Amino acid sequence: MPERLTEMLMDTWTPLIILWITVLPSIYMAPMNQSQVLPSGSSTGLKRLTEEQRVLNRSKRGWVWNQMFVLEEFSGPEPILVGRLHTDLDPGSSKIKYILSGDGAGTIFVINDKTGDIHAMKRLDREEKAEYTLTAQAVDRDTNQPLEPPSEFIIKVQDINDNAPEFVDGPYHATVPEMSVVGTFVTKVTATDADDPVYGNSAKLVYSILEGQPYFSIEPHTAIIKTALPNMDREAKEEYFVVIQAKDMGGHMGGLSGTTTVTITLTDVNDNPPKFAQSLYHFSVMEDVALGEPIGRVKANDLDIGENAKSSYDIIEGDGMDIFEITTDAQTQDGIIRVRKPLDFETKKSYTLKVEAANVHVDPRFISGGPFKDTATVKIVVEDADEPPVFSSPTYLVEVHENAAINSVIGQVTAHDPDVSSSPIRFSIDRHTDLERQFNINAEDGKITLATPLDRETNMWHNITIVATETRNHSQVSRVPVAIKVLDVNDNAPEFASEHEAFLCENGKPGQVIQIVSAVDKDDPKNGHYFLYSLLPEMVNNPNFTIKKNEDNTLSILAKHSGFSRQKQEVYLLPIIISDSGNPPMSSTSTLTIRVCGCSSDGIVQSCNVEAYVLPIGLSMGALIAILACIILLLVIVVLFVTLRRHKNEPLIIKDDEDVRENIIRYDDEGGGEEDTEAFDIATLQNPDGINGFLPRKDIKPDLQFMPRQGLAPVPNGVDVDEFINVRLHEADNDPTAPPYDSIQIYGYEGRGSVAGSLSSLESSTSDSDQNFDYLSEWGPRFKRLGELYSVGESDKET
Repeated sequence: MPERLTEMLMDTWTPLIILWITVLPSIYMAPMNQSQVLPSGSSTGLKRLTEEQRVLNRSKRGWVWNQMFVLEEFSGPEPILVGRLHTDLDPGSSKIKYILSGDGAGTIFVINDKTGDIHAMKRLDREEKAEYTLTAQAVDRDTNQPLEPPSEFIIKVQDINDNAPEFVDGPYHATVPEMSVVGTFVTKVTATDADDPVYGNSAKLVYSILEGQPYFSIEPHTAIIKTALPNMDREAKEEYFVVIQAKDMGGHMGGLSGTTTVTITLTDVNDNPPKFAQSLYHFSVMEDVALGEPIGRVKANDLDIGENAKSSYDIIEGDGMDIFEITTDAQTQDGIIRVRKPLDFETKKSYTLKVEAANVHVDPRFISGGPFKDTATVKIVVEDADEPPVFSSPTYLVEVHENAAINSVIGQVTAHDPDVSSSPIRFSIDRHTDLERQFNINAEDGKITLATPLDRETNMWHNITIVATETRNHSQVSRVPVAIKVLDVNDNAPEFASEHEAFLCENGKPGQVIQIVSAVDKDDPKNGHYFLYSLLPEMVNNPNFTIKKNEDNTLSILAKHSGFSRQKQEVYLLPIIISDSGNPPMSSTSTLTIRVCGCSSDGIVQSCNVEAYVLPIGLSMGALIAILACIILLLVIVVLFVTLRRHKNEPLIIKDDEDVRENIIRYDDEGGGEEDTEAFDIATLQNPDGINGFLPRKDIKPDLQFMPRQGLAPVPNGVDVDEFINVRLHEADNDPTAPPYDSIQIYGYEGRGSVAGSLSSLESSTSDSDQNFDYLSEWGPRFKRLGELYSVGESDKET
């Protein structure tokens, strides 16, 4: 066939490039298909080239292959030949060089640059890489110039069955309800095969069960596991271990296989009824057991689990259905029997109950299997206990009149010992409930007597506690409350509800109601209060006032005439007798004070004092209050004015408690000249506090103490100011406590005959150079330093 292909191509067109593909015999041994019959497929390429020649009618190169093949996992002593490249431009002179590039070129695939043979240098694995894309080109061996453009081709790795199936998600766990029918779905498993699923049967899997029969089956192609036996019981066997195999090559001999395990657990259904462990239960209980206390437990076992094993208990028969109750313990599923009512050994010594246990959740599929319940008999024996005394009544109510005699019996309590032995009982009063010890009780018969007098108006109810104790066992004690109600007797006389004081207008009319009074009574008669009012017998013919009983049990006071006068009589006293309707009746006398007052034309009381008549007519109480307020306000203003004046006239001389360095006294009035002795009082320049004594300086604290100088007598207004200043200057020069710095005292009025003249710069009309300061040295030691300073200044200017 290659010779025929060569002859046909030579006859059509000389420059055509022909590729010869030499395939190893092993390739021909593989299943043949169109892509593998490359040597004989050149007719197709030839046909294509003939059509191109007819259309283009020009020189064109052509590759006559589609793809190359190589078996995976092939190993031999030498590299495997994949194929051969050849071009008709090669005359056999070895001037053409074949070059291979692309996937694995130079490492996996190597080309003989002279012959064009391609060899696989390594063992290939299709599961790692299924095909390689390469590029071939023919170049001039001497110049390396391409003779043709490069062309791309593919080398495919052909699969062999070298991978076994694998269960990636195994091992598996599945559940299925117990008692399921045959064919119930359990689970599905999946295996994978890395071989080529398209080429051959290398990846065609078939599933089977190696272990787990006859309980389960598996679909060979879908791998769905189903139940194979009916009515598998969880209570008999709960867990099954199944081994599944997956085999490739369609399950035929020579195929590879893989296995996995499936653990199948049967889930519970309610297919079992509860069952008591025993049909008869015995319990004993003391008769003094507390209500609600458990006395025993019963248990109905259920082979099911979870919700299917939950049972409820009930008492369905017996002579103690109202005495006992049964409940379910949610944790243990036990039936707990409790006491609902008190037990009494002396009354009934035993009880027989029939209890039932039934499933809470019943599966209707299995209800035909029988009732899902069970019953058992419970016998309860009551045992005798030493019980405390029992009172004949749980509470007692005793009524007694408040005038009951001391030591009289007001009531009685009784109690007995319920035990067969019947111990004697002693009674006592819990003194914590009778702190005032108003009652006593007979310890033998329980009679309550009165110890102190009672007063219903003070305390209407008394609540005490009686204690009954067995004489044979003092630990057996019972208590009972006793309420004592104090009944009323008529032992209090009525009286006015409050201290009334009536006001009578001078301009009142006859028959006018002066006051309405009411009475109160501390007693509490059954039919309510009814009071009788009357005047004293000697006041029945009272010429001024009379009384009238009202329907609401009150009393109205009326004036008999008009013309009452404060000047004549200011106050009237009216005694009134108040009686109740008790048996015997009680009465008291209360006096009403009636005051005569001045009223307005509307009857409004304005003044009830006799002194009101001395005031001018028409001057009311409000006007008096206003006048008094004005007077007080004027007094306050006067006091404030005097206080401010005194504060303003305080002397400006330095006090002992002042802390200042200089005291400057300024006067704005310059005076009328040296001859004016009336415009200003020279005495104000003197220190009024130092006239009769010594006033220390406050510039510094003196270190030396000396006798105070005799102050000058007050001088008349016409004293010479010059002489006054010289005196003060002499005192300052000879004062050993004076500070070492100058103390400036400024006076607005300099006086006459001043040697120094004015020192003010405002009055200086000449320059410093025109003045002579030698006279400063004649003023004494206080001005000596000042004279030296100015003398030095003059000498500096001359220099």
